[in-house]
Amino acid sequence: MLAKDSVRTRLKSDSGISYTEFSYMLLQAYDFLHLREKFGCELQIGGTDQYGNITAGCDLIRKKLGVTVWGLVFPLIADATGQKFGKSRGGGGVWLDPAKTSPYRFYQFFINTEDSKVAEYLKKFTLLPRAEIGALTAEHTRNPGARAAQKALAREVTTLVHGQSACDDAVRASEIMFGGRLDGITEDVFRDVVDEVPTKDLDKAKLTGKGTPIIDLLLHAGLCSSKGQARKDLEAGGIYLNSVRLTDHAKAVTTGDLLFGKYLLLRKGKRTHVVLNVPG
Repeated sequence: MLAKDSVRTRLKSDSGISYTEFSYMLLQAYDFLHLREKFGCELQIGGTDQYGNITAGCDLIRKKLGVTVWGLVFPLIADATGQKFGKSRGGGGVWLDPAKTSPYRFYQFFINTEDSKVAEYLKKFTLLPRAEIGALTAEHTRNPGARAAQKALAREVTTLVHGQSACDDAVRASEIMFGGRLDGITEDVFRDVVDEVPTKDLDKAKLTGKGTPIIDLLLHAGLCSSKGQARKDLEAGGIYLNSVRLTDHAKAVTTGDLLFGKYLLLRKGKRTHVVLNVPG
């Protein structure tokens, strides 16, 4: 271990190397040995940062068992800042498990891919033909604002990981954030939207009977600073309730407007959303 450049360099550096980092190589090498003895494992695959750990396992198995095993390493996949993908990224990582990263957030992760990385990710993460990837890359170069390459990447990877139905739901949820209609949307998909926008509670009693004027709800949601501003925004056609444009400042919102009996989706302009949560 001391002969390895990665360890020797760290030992000579000002920061040094912790015992945890130093001993990790031993643990992974023994893990490879255990897999070889119990399951007949002959190949360990990892990123280039695991090269030393994998070769340590190969050496240990050769010395203990007298057999040859193999390691396969590949360049780390990194974002535009050079940070690798992985669970150690904290809140910035993405999981394959839908319980940790919903299909909607998974889809959004790839929609938000940096322009400089989208061609690489299309090649590495999808099964699209080279010709199609080339066409998407060329289209992206001509019109990056359309984000055609990112949309194709997000669709392909989400379908591969979560299936076509989950991908379709993720696309629907994404469209809602950009003004798409709510017809046929499921509550599970809508909850994905709720998780992405500010929410405020509203007493259900305010919606019973004659209900509450939309102007008062806009103030409650914080979308307008005054009743006068709310009227102007309504008359200008910039206010939406459940993705339907409103222009009548006398509109009263009632329980009949609730989505799934518990939500109101308010939008001002193109992208400013607030969900009013109305407990039963």
